[in-house]
This record gives sequence, C-alpha cells and structure tokens, in this order.
Amino acid sequence: MCSAQKFVMRMAGLTMVTRSRSRSRGSGAGPRGAGEEAAPVRKGEANAEGKKSHGPAKRQRKTQKLSVAYEASDNEKGEGAKLPEAPGWEPPDWQQQLVNIRTMRSGKDAPVDQLGAEHCYDPSAPPKVRRYQVLLSLMLSSQTKDQVTAGAMERLRARGLTVDSILQTDDSTLGALIYPVGFWRSKVKFIKQTSAILQQRYGGDIPSSVAELVALPGVGPKMAHLAMAVAWGAVSGIGFGAGKLGLQAWVWPPRPVMSQSPAAVDTHVHRIANRLGWTKTATKSPEKTRAALEAWLPRELWSEINGLLVGFGQQTCLPVRPRCHTCLNRSLCPAAQSRGGS
Repeated sequence: MCSAQKFVMRMAGLTMVTRSRSRSRGSGAGPRGAGEEAAPVRKGEANAEGKKSHGPAKRQRKTQKLSVAYEASDNEKGEGAKLPEAPGWEPPDWQQQLVNIRTMRSGKDAPVDQLGAEHCYDPSAPPKVRRYQVLLSLMLSSQTKDQVTAGAMERLRARGLTVDSILQTDDSTLGALIYPVGFWRSKVKFIKQTSAILQQRYGGDIPSSVAELVALPGVGPKMAHLAMAVAWGAVSGIGFGAGKLGLQAWVWPPRPVMSQSPAAVDTHVHRIANRLGWTKTATKSPEKTRAALEAWLPRELWSEINGLLVGFGQQTCLPVRPRCHTCLNRSLCPAAQSRGGS
C-alpha cells in the first residue's frame, strides 16, 4: 500500500474516534451548534471528568459561627436551678480585715462578751421568765452602756425578776433599782405598762413576732429584732445573731416600725464598716449601713459580724481617738491611712 493510501486511512480513523468521543461526552449536554467540532480530550482531563460525572457538582459553603446557650433540662426546670451570676461589688481587702479582727477579738474580753443580752438573764429560770428578762434588759439598754444595764439587771434579779414581781413593785422602788440607766423615769412607766400587757395577753411570756413586740410600750424595732434573736433564736438580719449581741446605743425613744424588715445594725458596726470601706459609698445611718453590708456580705457571717465589730469598737476602733497604732488593719484601713496610721 502506498503512502498516500495509508495517510487517508489514518485520517479517517482519527475522525471516527473523535466523533465517537464527542457523542459520548455530549450525550447529556445537548446538541452542539452546526459545524462545531469537539476539542481533543486529553487523558488526564477525561479521567477527571469521569470522576465528576458520578454525582452532582458540590457547592462551597461559607463557614458559619454558632452561638451555644445553656438551657436547663426538664429535670432541672422548676427546681430553682439558676445560672451562675456575675459577682457583685465587695471590698477589696475585707477577708483579710475580717481575719485580723477575729485575731484581735480572740480573747473575748470586751464588755459585750460579758454583759450582753445573753448574759443578763437567769439561765436557771423557766423559759418564759428568761425571755421576759431578755426583753427587760433590752428596754433598759437604750442609751445606756452595757455595764450600767448589767448592774440594773443584777439588782432586779436579786428581787426575783418576773412579770408578777415587777407589777407588785411600786414606781419609786423600781426607779431606784434601775437607776442610772438612761431615761430611767420613762423606762419605769414603759416597763410597768409592758408587763401588764404581757400578763393579760400572753400569759406572762413575750410575743414571738416583731410586729407584736414593737406594739409594746417602750419597745422599738431594734429591741424587737434583738429579742427575736436572743429570746427566740430567730436571725432576721445583720446585727441580730443570737449569742453575739450588744445592748448599747439604741435610739430612744423607740420609733414605730412600719414593716418587719431587718432593723439597723449597732452604731459600732455602722462606724467601723465605713472606716474599713465595707460600704460601696459612705452611709449616713445604721440602717443604710445594714442594707449595704447585706448586699455583699455572705449570709453565713450575718450572725457573727455584729458582736465581733461591737467588741472591736469597744476596745480598739473607738468612736473618738481610735487605737490605730495597735490595730492589725492599720495598713488595710482607709480611715487609718488618712490619719497617717496613728
């Protein structure tokens, strides 16, 4: 066969192969335009197209950020489950300050430790007599130092301190027994009136609620909350923990109470809390100090803090000329720093 014939046969074979491949590729793509020729397919491209033809073309998806929120399970719902709350304000050095005050008060030798309400009643007396004696000690304590209150209670107890014995004592004798407590003449009248009410309405016992206590003559809200704590063992707020209470510096005459919210802290606590920076802003009254402390101080410390600070105020952090030079908190106390630590 001549070379011209071989060339014609090769060209015819190439045309057939090309047409067969274009038909197989274009079977799913629709007819081509007239006179359009398929481009030669390379081996690598044919393999790639073969792989892609097994499934639909995939689109690229953009990455999305997901926000995950906690949701309580069905078992947790209705059981008081709460999400963690962000901590609120608290004094920067209060824990170390508290440790230092506990150290300074470890001797338990302040007047409040020996002459407080829990020490003024007869422990051998019947329960309702003990409660009555606690209430009387609180009534005597307003505007009166612990030592004076304790002396008056000792004289009263020596005569047998009960509701009946007080009602049988004439006013002049009662006045001589409680003198020199503050406002002793008014207290004679209030003690007699209150004792008569207790005998008539409560069988010689004292009421077990703040509302009923403040309704008694001469009993203010602070005395009522203290009576609840010492006599009934009910803690209603800072300054009213049983067994840790002082009896001094209560407002006289007592003011009526409109609700059963916790009453104000002791004046020692009010003064010391402001000196130590335990209130977010300076407070002008014991009631505002009480609210400021309860906003951040752990509840388990409420029953301790009053007696702790009262004794500290009686011995070290005095109202006038505080003994900062002997205080372990002199480098942590803003008030001491302002005085130069003296």
